[in-house]
Amino acid sequence: MSAPYHVPTKPLENARSYQSPPRRDRSWWGNRPGDLGGDGQPEGERLGAPGPDQGYAYKLIGQFAGKLFTSEAEHGDDVVAGIVAVAMKRSALFGRAPVVHDLAVAFTVWGYFDEKPPAELVKLRTRLFEEVSNPHHYRELREVADAVPAETLRLVPAEVTRRYRENWRGLLAAEALADPAGYSAH
Repeated sequence: MSAPYHVPTKPLENARSYQSPPRRDRSWWGNRPGDLGGDGQPEGERLGAPGPDQGYAYKLIGQFAGKLFTSEAEHGDDVVAGIVAVAMKRSALFGRAPVVHDLAVAFTVWGYFDEKPPAELVKLRTRLFEEVSNPHHYRELREVADAVPAETLRLVPAEVTRRYRENWRGLLAAEALADPAGYSAH
């Protein structure tokens, strides 16, 4: 250990240096309750797809201020939560952190760039996005993300825009459109 110069030391004493802890005979293995083990990330209903630095989507969301069109029945926090969930799902499909294009695709699919979106889409998104910003409504938030299939999310933004103009229903999961009243538990 270092000491000030005025503290006397024994000239023949060796200075102490770093020493590694003793080597273990076997490698580390996960045996705690929270460890994933050899199977990796679990898969199943409502588990999502984790990706790196997913929260970065919240930083990017500010770039869209003033460019979105919402109805009076929609709340900004709910729109942000739902769109970010879709954007994070898209970025995780590509195994990367969210980028601005993930958010653009999500906003396009749900018609938030459209000054006059179809009334049926507004009704659907208003109902699906309701209260999803509340952490107690995670299931409903997953329903918003799951309403946009992976096939749609793999498209480039220009193709999503083209398909939205031609047939916005084709960008959403059939389950979300078939029985909107039964799709969500609101």
